[in-house]
Formats: sequence, structure tokens, C-alpha cells
Amino acid sequence: MNDVNNLDFIISIVIAMIAGVSIGLERQLKKKNAGLKTNALVAVGAAIYINISYKFMGMDNVDITRIISQVIVGVGFLGAGVIVKNKKRIKGLATAASIWCSAGLGCLAGLKMHFELVSATILIVGINIIFGFLNKYIYNKQKKY
Repeated sequence: MNDVNNLDFIISIVIAMIAGVSIGLERQLKKKNAGLKTNALVAVGAAIYINISYKFMGMDNVDITRIISQVIVGVGFLGAGVIVKNKKRIKGLATAASIWCSAGLGCLAGLKMHFELVSATILIVGINIIFGFLNKYIYNKQKKY
């Protein structure tokens, strides 16, 4: 078994938490179902699973991509729980996608891919903010007609 340095482990989960909080803050400020705590926990959880897989790297039949794929699938089910259909509207898709992205950020943190993590976090928060305004604008325009 490989040793994961304790400091590296702590740094990766703290960085994952910060990335998850960044996404969760935007969701929380918009009063969405899954906010700070959910996104932070999802990101930290993903980073933990990646760090666990490091312990077993180099052993027979151990493939880190299996852990990543299971995180993606598992969080997909969690995200599905926030999607609700009301009459003609479906709500919660962006929140579900944000949870899924938080898991991806946690994986990046666990893999120590810090540049990619920061870039993706900025992009995801930007998408949620910019497209949130754009969606509202388009919805209000359509409502008038």
C-alpha cells in the first residue's frame, strides 16, 4: 500500500471544501435547495475517496478511474433527488448539475490538480451567475408574449 502524506490529505480536502463552498454560496444566495453545506460535503467526500484510492495504487486490480467513475455515478443519484417537476416546469436541474460539478472539483482536489480545480471552479460559478441572469431575462421576455 502507498502512503498518502497526512498534510497532502488535509490540504486536498480543505481545497475541495473551499471549491464546494464557492459553488454552494452562489446556490445559497439564490435560495436553492442544495447550498453551502451540500456542495462542500460532496466536494470533500469526492476528495476523500480519491485519497483512499491512492493508498491502494500499485496493487493488482486497483484502478483509480474506477473510484472516480463511482463518485460520478453516486453523486448523479444525489443530484437526481433535487430535481422536481411542477406542472409545466422542471426545477432543480442547475442545482443538480452544480452538485455533480462539486464532485468533479473534489476529484480534482484529491488528484492534486490545483490549476484545473481553480479554473473549473471559476468557470462553474461564472456559468451559474451569468446564465442565471440570462435565463431570468429570457423567461421574463417569453412571459410577456
